[in-house]
Amino acid sequence: MISLTKNSFLLDKCAISVSSICAIHCLTLPIILSVFPALGSSLFGQEEFHALLIWLIIPLSVIALTIGCKLHKNWFVACLGFLGLCILIFTALLGHDVLGENAERISTLIGSAIIALGHLINYTLCRRDQCQHKTAI
Repeated sequence: MISLTKNSFLLDKCAISVSSICAIHCLTLPIILSVFPALGSSLFGQEEFHALLIWLIIPLSVIALTIGCKLHKNWFVACLGFLGLCILIFTALLGHDVLGENAERISTLIGSAIIALGHLINYTLCRRDQCQHKTAI
């Protein structure tokens, strides 16, 4: 039980970090590319970077939220994370074509924020004294 808790904490922190990187990338890329246009040809400026972030966010979020929700039994957190993942996946797959560039950016930020909030709640619930698995530690 202790290793699950530690893994959940670590995975939540990693997922929050990756979601934050996604949001920062989305916000700063236009500014960075206007100052350093050569970065547009690097991985940081390519769509593959979005795909890489999505492929990191999905498993991290699913595993961390599943472990946390099994431990603290608050399924709202899983629903919040699932909503954020759905928004991010939709935006990554169809966002630019369906929403346009600005709405895609806003949608990505909303999805990242929802996922980060879900992980933050998951993390704090697992740290609380009244959490069911806390007594096993």
